[in-house]
Amino acid sequence: MIMKTWIFWIAWIIDAIVTGIFGYFFMTGLNDGTVSSFNIVLWLGILGALAAILGGSLWLKSRSMVGALVLVLALSIPAVLALLFLLKILIFNPRMN
Repeated sequence: MIMKTWIFWIAWIIDAIVTGIFGYFFMTGLNDGTVSSFNIVLWLGILGALAAILGGSLWLKSRSMVGALVLVLALSIPAVLALLFLLKILIFNPRMN
């Protein structure tokens, strides 16, 4: 049970960082005009889904640790894989031609 709790909180923190990054780009887009009436529904859907993952995982944690783990890992695993891919590109500097 202790191991599941640590995994949950690490994954939850990763999800919170991803949500913060999306929030930053949303606020920047509002400031410079790239978030407009054309794409505001998409942005609100993404931000709503991220908020549902963060809030829903905390709610599920009080009910079922396995359900909460599945929910937070559904976002944190792709986020970590994307980060590793970007680090690989930065470190190895491949030729993209």
